[in-house]
Amino acid sequence: MISYQIIQQDAQLKQLCEQARHYSVVALDTEFERVRSYYAKLGLIQIYFGADVALIDPLTITDWQPFIALLADANVLKILHASGEDIEIFHQQFQQIPTPMLDTQIMANFLGFPQSAGFALLAQHYLQVELDKKASRTDWLKRPLSERQLNYAAADVYYLLPIYQKMAAAMASSEWKTAIQQECELFAQKRCRQTSPEKAYLDIGNAWRLNRKALNNLKFLAKWRFQEGIKRNIALNFIVSSEGLVQMAIHEPVHTAQLLDLGLHPMEIKRYGKKLLLLLEQAKRVPPEQYPDLIENISERPHYKKYLNLLHKELKAMLQNKVPLQLVASKKALHQFLKWYWVGQSKQKLPDLLCGWRAVYGEKLLHSLKAAMESEN
Repeated sequence: MISYQIIQQDAQLKQLCEQARHYSVVALDTEFERVRSYYAKLGLIQIYFGADVALIDPLTITDWQPFIALLADANVLKILHASGEDIEIFHQQFQQIPTPMLDTQIMANFLGFPQSAGFALLAQHYLQVELDKKASRTDWLKRPLSERQLNYAAADVYYLLPIYQKMAAAMASSEWKTAIQQECELFAQKRCRQTSPEKAYLDIGNAWRLNRKALNNLKFLAKWRFQEGIKRNIALNFIVSSEGLVQMAIHEPVHTAQLLDLGLHPMEIKRYGKKLLLLLEQAKRVPPEQYPDLIENISERPHYKKYLNLLHKELKAMLQNKVPLQLVASKKALHQFLKWYWVGQSKQKLPDLLCGWRAVYGEKLLHSLKAAMESEN
């Protein structure tokens, strides 16, 4: 049985965080609910640095400054696993992310494990411990939390610390040590990027199919939905589906009765129908010369597949199976790289393959791509 203490008072949290800041490494995790909400709803924070595991109840704490100071303490390395949503939660709740930070899932990617290795796999490999993951999908906002939930939550950080210590030894002698550190930093930065409401329409999958007038309509609709989601903490597709917005942008309905024919749910129409129609009326006031530019789908270009395959082949030859190709550049990243090359080569917004530890590969791919395209001409 793992020994743990439950932190429910500000004074307890202050004492815990002051104690933690005397250690060089702490393990962190969170439990949360995120079903219909835009932001996750924090249910528990777990922390472990060698004493008892501490389970912090965010529903009773009011003064978070000691914890924020711990997150920001440059002398304390924070260890997390699959930290994406944890980072988002810390950034949204406290405007502070764990710094410095290492993610054991990212470390595992470089140390020969399957991509996105689960925590249970690492616990089994390094500690020969079988974890009970059945409590992971339970309600973390309900009080009191059950003994099973508390034990599950405590285990996540209790075993994370020794797992990291074993992985750190392997990382120290690895040629990928710097890459691991940079990848964790880049990952954290990406999870904190804020979408501009004005550009929310660019995140809608079929936007590239629309003409400029329809894109202008979609821009108004998507901006409103994005701001509504943040204001009311509702997941965007639970307000109005993306496909519903696209259909409205194309067909420009003027009566709520038409919305049903476009596939909107009756409840969406009841709650938001009049507002959506008003937004389309506002969009009509924009002069055509101010419509958004067309979104090019570069996969429609001639030779797209040829050049994508060239990049894939060249990168594979460079890596020589030292790390999975997917880790350096997914198909999406290669697409992004090719799009950047074709559409302006902005120095302000470099593709992932030209940033950080990947740049050494990206520069070589850029040279190969230029040579291939010049030979075509």
